[in-house]
Amino acid sequence: MLTLGGAGAVALTGLGAAAHAVTQDAATGSGPLDTAKAGLLASDACMRLATEQIEGPYYIDYELFRKNVVEDRTGVPLLLVLRAVDATTCQPIRNSAVEIWHCDASGVYSGYTDTGNGGGGLPPGTPPTDAPTGPPPGGGGGGHATPTDDLTWLRGIQMTDHQGFVAFRTVFPGWYTGRAVHVHTKVHTGGTRTSAGYTGGRTCHTGQFYFAENAVVATADIAPYSANDVERVTLDEDMIYPGTGTQGGLLRLTYDRRHIERGVVGSLTMAVDPAAENEGGGAPGGGPAPAPSASPGA
Repeated sequence: MLTLGGAGAVALTGLGAAAHAVTQDAATGSGPLDTAKAGLLASDACMRLATEQIEGPYYIDYELFRKNVVEDRTGVPLLLVLRAVDATTCQPIRNSAVEIWHCDASGVYSGYTDTGNGGGGLPPGTPPTDAPTGPPPGGGGGGHATPTDDLTWLRGIQMTDHQGFVAFRTVFPGWYTGRAVHVHTKVHTGGTRTSAGYTGGRTCHTGQFYFAENAVVATADIAPYSANDVERVTLDEDMIYPGTGTQGGLLRLTYDRRHIERGVVGSLTMAVDPAAENEGGGAPGGGPAPAPSASPGA
């Protein structure tokens, strides 16, 4: 048995086989997906209301329904297993839409490649040469940075199943100026999926997911993360993370601490109010919206 120290880590057995399966069969999630679901069903069936957090400047309302959001991005494979439950009844929220978006290993968001890694300059590598065909939906205004391209990697949305689950195949995020490693999320309820996307309803939760420091450190010397020379903010130093563990978005991580490059499984239950409206425009904890910044970093 291996015991991984630090917040969000767990004692694990059969670690290598489970993590290797993320790399081999992340599209179906066979093995690790079932294990992650069972863990959430056993430990997080009912919990305190998930913390609302700011949307940040890099959200784009693409409504890309897909399980695999990787596209051409490289990095440590990440199987992200999420469950939405009603914080009052503890019942799963079926047929709701769960959305995620995050930066790549170099700290850059699709749609904002000219912004670089959080305003800290252009990322390593060659920037795209194709000009945007037009502004994508969402973005701009409302505290958002203005999109600079039409790229869509590491963004996606899915409908929850009868147990409230969704699972995304993605890559472990990198870091950028001013923020710890994180993934953004929204939960949409009361609407329906149509050929045009998700219609009607409301955004009942806007949050962020976080990674234990030991897992982030383990990726730092692995390509392509090793090319990211931006000074990294730790979880304890982050200006957004509320420090409340699972309630604040800290993921339960499963991985081989000797070979994190084989893959990571991150899982979390989000307890939300399906009738609420939380677009994420204010500060964490429901305070006033933060003042605009020349280099947005949320």
